[in-house]
Amino acid sequence: MLQIDLWKRVAIWLTIAAGLLLALPNGFYTRVEAHNDANTQIELGITNAQVEADASLWPSFLPSGLVNLGLDLRGGAHLLAEVKVEDVYAARMTATWPEVVDVLRSERATFGTIRLQDSAPDELVVRIGEEAGVPRALELVRGLARPVVSLTGAGASDIDVRAEGNNIIVTLSEAERLATDERTMQQSLEIIRRRIDEVGTREPTIQRQGAQRILVQVPGVGSAQEVKDIIGTTAQLTFQPVVGRTGSADADAGSSANEIIPSLDEEGVFYILERTPVVTGEELVDAQPAFDQNGRPAVNFRFNPTGARKFGDYTAENIGSPFAIVLDDEVISAPTIQSHIPGGSGIITGNFSVEESTSLAVLLRAGALPAELTFLEERTIGPELGQDSIDAGRIACLVAFAAVLFFMFLSYGLFGLFANVALIINVGLIFGLLSLIGATLTLPGIAGIVLTIGMAVDANVLIFERIREELKTAKGPARAIELGYEKALSAILDANITTFITAVILFAMGSGPVRGFAITLGLGILTSVFTAIFVTRLLVVIWFERRRPKTIEV
Repeated sequence: MLQIDLWKRVAIWLTIAAGLLLALPNGFYTRVEAHNDANTQIELGITNAQVEADASLWPSFLPSGLVNLGLDLRGGAHLLAEVKVEDVYAARMTATWPEVVDVLRSERATFGTIRLQDSAPDELVVRIGEEAGVPRALELVRGLARPVVSLTGAGASDIDVRAEGNNIIVTLSEAERLATDERTMQQSLEIIRRRIDEVGTREPTIQRQGAQRILVQVPGVGSAQEVKDIIGTTAQLTFQPVVGRTGSADADAGSSANEIIPSLDEEGVFYILERTPVVTGEELVDAQPAFDQNGRPAVNFRFNPTGARKFGDYTAENIGSPFAIVLDDEVISAPTIQSHIPGGSGIITGNFSVEESTSLAVLLRAGALPAELTFLEERTIGPELGQDSIDAGRIACLVAFAAVLFFMFLSYGLFGLFANVALIINVGLIFGLLSLIGATLTLPGIAGIVLTIGMAVDANVLIFERIREELKTAKGPARAIELGYEKALSAILDANITTFITAVILFAMGSGPVRGFAITLGLGILTSVFTAIFVTRLLVVIWFERRRPKTIEV
C-alpha cells in the first residue's frame, strides 16, 4: 500500500522548513551582513547611532548565518610570503651565549679570557685564552645540549660543538634545524591567522605552501597592502638592560655583547643595550590598550609565570637603573626602575595615539612572528571582478536550472513537476547547509552547485523510469509507484555513494578551490538523495491520496 507514516511526513516537512529558513538570509545578503557586522561591534563595546541602525536591519529571532563569498567572488587580497627561518637560527645562537659563558666561567682558571667573536648569524664563536683548556671547554659546552623535540629527530642533540684553535664553535644540529623549521612555520601560520582574525575578516585562507612559504587570501579587503600592514609587522617586544646612551649609531658599543638601538621618541638619541633580553614578548599572555596616569594612550601588559618571575627578579636587583622597552628594533621607552615590580604586569608608555596603542595591543596579543616575512607575490582582486564572477555564476545556475526544469516537465509531465519542486527545495537546502557550517562559496563551488542541479534529477529519472516499467506489467498505479521507489533505491544509493566518496577524497587531498568544489558537491549529493527519496515521494503520495486516479501516465 502506498503510504507514509505521519511522523515521517512531519519530519520531512520540518527538515525542509529548517533548511529553507537557514538559507533565507542569503536572499537579503547585504542587509544581513551589515546586521552581523554591527552585532560584532556591539560585542566589542563599540556603539553609535549607525551601528544600532545596522543591527536593526534584520530580526534577531531569524537565523543570520550567511554563505561566505570567496576571494574570486568578493574580491580581496592574495599574498604569497616566504618565512626567513634563518632568523630563528640567529636568535637561538644569541640566546645560547649566556648559557655558554656561565658554564665556562665556572672554571675560568682553566680557560683564561672568554670572549664572544664576530661570526655568521647561525653560529656562535667563543674564544678562550688558554688553548690547553679547549678539550675541557668542549666537554662543558656539549653538556648544554638537549634532545631534539621532534619525531624525526629522536635521539639527536640540538647543538653541534667543535673547536678550531682557541675558538669553540656552536651551531644547531641538522635535526634541530629541521625541527626548528617546522615549529617556525606552524607558529607563523598560527600568528598570521590570529592577527587576521583580530580585525574581523571573514573566512581567510591561510595555508602552508612548500617548505617555507605561506599563502594568504583575505576576501573583502581593499588592497593587499592592508593585509601586509596587518601581518607584516613583526611586533617583536623585548625588555633589555641599558648600558648607556649615545648620539651616534656608529658609536663603539664597547662589547660584542651589546647593541645600539635608536630611540623612537627622541630624535638623534641611541641606546646602548645588552643584546640578551631579560624578558621577551613570547612570555606575554595579554596586552590591552589603556591610559597612563596623565591620560595619555598606553598599553597594559601581563607576563606568564616564567616571565613574571624573571621580570620581578631583575627589577628587584636593579632599582635605580634604566630599563629599555624595545619594539621592532626601536626603544619606545626607557624608564628608570623605581621599585621591585612583582606580579609580572606593567604598562608601556610612549608617544602613541589611541589607534596606535590599540594596534600595538593587537599585535602583542597575537604574538611576535618568529621570523621575517618576505612577500614574493601580491595581488588585489577588485570587487568589480568578483561581481562579474557572481553574475556569470548566477547566469550559469539559472540556465542550468531552467533547462533541467523544462526537460523534466516535457519528459514526465505531472511527475516532472513534482521533481522540479523537489529540485527547487534541493537548491535551498544546499544554501541552508552552506550557511549552517559557515562554508565559503567560490567559483568552483558554483560549478559544484551547477553540477548538482544536473545530477539532482538522476534519481528521479531512475524512479520514474522504473514506475513506467511497473505500469507495463498491468499493476495498479499505487503498486507501480511503490515498486518504482523500492527497486530504484539500490541504484540511487550506489551512484550517489560512489560520487560522495569522490567528493570526500577531493576535500581531503585538495586545497582552496578544489575543496570548495568538493564541499558543494558533497552537500548537493546529500540533499539530492533526500529530496529524491523522501520529498518527491511525499508529493506523489499527497497527490495520489487526494485524486485516487485509476490510471497514471509518467
